[in-house]
Amino acid sequence: MTQTAKLTLTAAAAALLGAGVTLSTTASGWTVPGLFKDKPLVAAPAGDTASVGATATAATVATPALAMPPAQLPNYRAIVQTQGPAVVGITVAGLHKVDGPAVMQGPGADDDDPFFRFFRGIPGLRMPQQMNPGAQPFRGQGSGFIISTDGLILTNAHVVRDAKQVTVKLNDRREFSAQVLGSDPATDIAVLKVDAKGLPTVQLGDPKQVQVGDYVLAIGAPFGFEQTATQGIVSAKGRSLPGDSVVPFIQTDAAVNPGNSGGPLFDAAGRVVGVNAQIYSQSGGFQGLAFSIPVDVALKVKEQIVAHGKVEHARLGVTLQDLSAPLAASFGLEAPDGALVSSVQPGSAAAKAGLKAGDVITGIDGEPVRVAGDVSSRVGLARPGDKIRLDLWRDKNRHSETVALGRADKDAEQAAAAPEGGQLGLALRPLEKQELRGSGLDHGLLIERVGGPAQLAGVQPGDVLLALNGKPVNDIDQVRDVMKDKPKQVALLVARDGQQIFVPVRLG
Repeated sequence: MTQTAKLTLTAAAAALLGAGVTLSTTASGWTVPGLFKDKPLVAAPAGDTASVGATATAATVATPALAMPPAQLPNYRAIVQTQGPAVVGITVAGLHKVDGPAVMQGPGADDDDPFFRFFRGIPGLRMPQQMNPGAQPFRGQGSGFIISTDGLILTNAHVVRDAKQVTVKLNDRREFSAQVLGSDPATDIAVLKVDAKGLPTVQLGDPKQVQVGDYVLAIGAPFGFEQTATQGIVSAKGRSLPGDSVVPFIQTDAAVNPGNSGGPLFDAAGRVVGVNAQIYSQSGGFQGLAFSIPVDVALKVKEQIVAHGKVEHARLGVTLQDLSAPLAASFGLEAPDGALVSSVQPGSAAAKAGLKAGDVITGIDGEPVRVAGDVSSRVGLARPGDKIRLDLWRDKNRHSETVALGRADKDAEQAAAAPEGGQLGLALRPLEKQELRGSGLDHGLLIERVGGPAQLAGVQPGDVLLALNGKPVNDIDQVRDVMKDKPKQVALLVARDGQQIFVPVRLG
């Protein structure tokens, strides 16, 4: 049975009627089927209503077809209540090694340090006092989550870097001293162990099932505020960040800040899909770009640490760069998908398999490669000795090569952490003859890795350093000569994608 009534509706409900959406009567009010799960619209308070004359029936107003069903909001309350007890706060204390004379250390003193920008401790917890030469006491805070009832905890490697004391605080206020079983700077994952039984654990998910636009929830201790929950969506997947080529990061807009490091990122079903690790910020605080390590990456690292106490990474032995549209066209490719090999290191696994500069890696073990970071993450997460099949584009034809991966050289990793550019933050090597011919350059140093001030200024791996403060460079000693006076700012002339650009780098 239908009836005609003059309705007093909120402006929002009137707009729904005007769009042709069905309103149905219930004992408690009006409902909008499909959009609000037949829950009654709440009556507007007095003085905030619009009187609209309308004729409504239970089933006569046509409903336009939706292009796709609306996504259901996650039950964030349930996720926090069920998974929150397994999220822990981590407090660390220790000594940071420093170069040069003792300095006063206080809030904001690390504003130009890229480690500070990526959650290297809480400024307010540092000790503003005169430090001993060669070391500075520090206190810091991060987050983590329990993955086994007997006390295994995942967090970030940078949270416990140089820590002498690690304390874990549970949601129920219990505190435990934790042992660092091992950490892996390459992936920024560390495994802790506390002496306890019957602990709550998180539910683990599959990051491969997460898609851009999916809802996510982060729980951690930003600035020391424990058990803080923030929500957002997945903004992008497979992000490759400067200095972190091994990890295909999940990018989100869920607010994370210093102290969130190591905390879990949950999907809409309350399963951990990532470990919150970094932000991109010009202020040191959250600006809408957060990056999480996929939890399957963290679990692979955990398995090696628990079994062997250390992590070994494979190495292909190539320098890669992304393809641009002009580059792809010059190689005869229809689209700029793939990783261009710009150099092959002598004696490496790639050299033994016959790879050469100019090859384009288009697939690994049958999975497509879109950007250079796809290769770096796949290889970096493999074990030395693993065999992979590379699909190559060479001389406008398709090839396939099977490569037995080598071992990432520990000395090379240390060089990457403290590169040849000194305070510049560059790992450099001379260009080989074939690279000079292929690039059309007559001199320069290949930038293999970037960190510190150069990274913040926008210098990228694969750039060729041509000159420093107007002086052409052909070897690393020439770079050292310029840097020995410890300038406050330098100008780099670099070649990138066939163009030469000047990049100013502030050092002090």
